[in-house]
Amino acid sequence: MTSEYHNPVLLQESVDGLDIKKNGVYVDVTFGGGGHSKEILKRLGSEGRLIAFDQDEDALANVIDDERFQLINQNFQFLKQYLKFYGIRKVDGILADFGVSSHQFDEADRGFSIRFNADLDMRMNRNNEVSAYEVVNKYSQKDLASVLFQYGELRNANAMAKTIVESRAGNFIKTTDDLKKVLTRFLPKMKENKILAQIYQAIRIEVNQEIAVLKEFLLQAPEVLKEGGRLSLISYHSLEDRLVKRFIRDGRFEGLAEKDFYGNIDVPLKKVGGLIVPSAEEIAKNNRARSAKLRIAERI
Repeated sequence: MTSEYHNPVLLQESVDGLDIKKNGVYVDVTFGGGGHSKEILKRLGSEGRLIAFDQDEDALANVIDDERFQLINQNFQFLKQYLKFYGIRKVDGILADFGVSSHQFDEADRGFSIRFNADLDMRMNRNNEVSAYEVVNKYSQKDLASVLFQYGELRNANAMAKTIVESRAGNFIKTTDDLKKVLTRFLPKMKENKILAQIYQAIRIEVNQEIAVLKEFLLQAPEVLKEGGRLSLISYHSLEDRLVKRFIRDGRFEGLAEKDFYGNIDVPLKKVGGLIVPSAEEIAKNNRARSAKLRIAERI
């Protein structure tokens, strides 16, 4: 199942960025099909250790049989809590590959992909109460417009939200095809897939609270990294990448970076190298890599 589950993006580059120490302790917070984890384990010695997180129960089928490895079936927003539970105070590196896995896109019944008709779901953790159905059918027009505008960057978010609310007054919008039909007038043929992808992205981010979770994770990461420890972070859309870039630079998401008594910028991380993007060859082999951006940082 692993090879079909997810084709890891920027595999060598992201693991190279961790500058792995043979006997170090590392965390892969987005385990998925285990591609990045397997590469980390290849580079670890017998005393090394790898902890992985994934909230999707489907990922448990890919668990790696290695005494140095442990998979935690939880959201990475609980990074610090679970590391402490397992007696780990500091780690040498953390890798994160944000976004939706190939497996989640390809499983039609999950509702992530614009290619399939499915129930409105989009939950990465299927135990969560809020699904895409609740967002589409129960959010107020104002809240729905906010989701579409903030997370989908859709200029006509207000008109879309109004159309959805008016339509659901007659019948609930139950499937992805139902949603497409309701929003048909906003989907010109030449741009249909692009706009649908933005709509799906917005709803998915809201369902899984991806931006809030990313912020929680970034705030915890410097606390659990050793001095000199590395962060290797792969983003897929501008909302994520802006947050990652800003946090590495300023140690916060808004306002100016803090300064010490002498006026020097006081931040927990420093960037390592520049932005890394997939090669044309990798994109040709894996189209989902096309929007990936890798940023690497080191704990000061």
